[in-house]
Amino acid sequence: MTHEGPSPAQRPGETARHARVAAGLVELERWLGDQVRHGIAGADRRAWDELAKRLVDAQASGVAGVVSRLERVRSFEGWPERLLAEYALLNLLAVAFRRRAELPEPLARTVLSRVGFPTSREEVLAGPAVRDHWHVLALRDEDQDPLVVRRVWLHGHGTGRPALILTFTPPGQRPDDSLVPGTVIDAALAFYPGAAPLRAIVVPAASPEFQPFEGAPAAGSPRSPGGEVGFEEPPGVSVAEGLAQVGGVLAADPWIESWPLVLRDVVPEAEMLGGLPLHPRDREPWRLIAVAGGRPVTVAVDWTPAGLRPLATWADDGTAVPL
Repeated sequence: MTHEGPSPAQRPGETARHARVAAGLVELERWLGDQVRHGIAGADRRAWDELAKRLVDAQASGVAGVVSRLERVRSFEGWPERLLAEYALLNLLAVAFRRRAELPEPLARTVLSRVGFPTSREEVLAGPAVRDHWHVLALRDEDQDPLVVRRVWLHGHGTGRPALILTFTPPGQRPDDSLVPGTVIDAALAFYPGAAPLRAIVVPAASPEFQPFEGAPAAGSPRSPGGEVGFEEPPGVSVAEGLAQVGGVLAADPWIESWPLVLRDVVPEAEMLGGLPLHPRDREPWRLIAVAGGRPVTVAVDWTPAGLRPLATWADDGTAVPL
């Protein structure tokens, strides 16, 4: 009798969940094939909701979340093209999970995360940290019943590296307010593993590995996770350099839905910023236009496939202006 190796869904060291997810994604591939063959004109919320429920049952929660949000695509102009693009990315994710043993480790970690396999905080903090003076660009809260999700965007002064801090606050509790937009902090960040790492955790200043930069003030405020450096406009990149960054990120992780940039010398208009379209929900940014006064300014934005979403700009005196 010849011995057969483990199937892709039952590799050594993997759990029964991997097998259930694999089976669910095989069903997803079949469903997507049927949609393309029969046409997408009949795509509706009921079909997506049913598919999302089956993916939840298969423990592919990340993919289920993407499917459940497909209804939003119908609200965009040219939605058939957008929907086909979403279907293509879902199919690519299903195929990548099936062939994950062939992928480079960072990309394999991205695939597992996108599918819904979590990475613990302890594992992230055990990895390497990136030390810098980090500009706190902007903060946004979003209600995701019953939690409040807080997103804080940061930008490394020396590395030019972006970072996103996510916190989830239960009902009745106050969100973490230690990161104040407009400030610069001396801190080390540990990034979640992946092909294009963005989400990060601030390494506690009490950690033995943390030592303030020479010449930087020590953490004098109990609200500061690192050494408070002060207020300063972050260094930005040109529009061409920003687009090149996004292109590199998409090549590494094609499922990226947004990527923060700090663009310099851009003139805001009602529907454009530096020649790039604004997101439909962020058009006519009158606050930004008023601060710029027709002059080039530095603007922190969140790039998305649907357009740029302005986060913050800076006045002549270096004061951050939230958008």
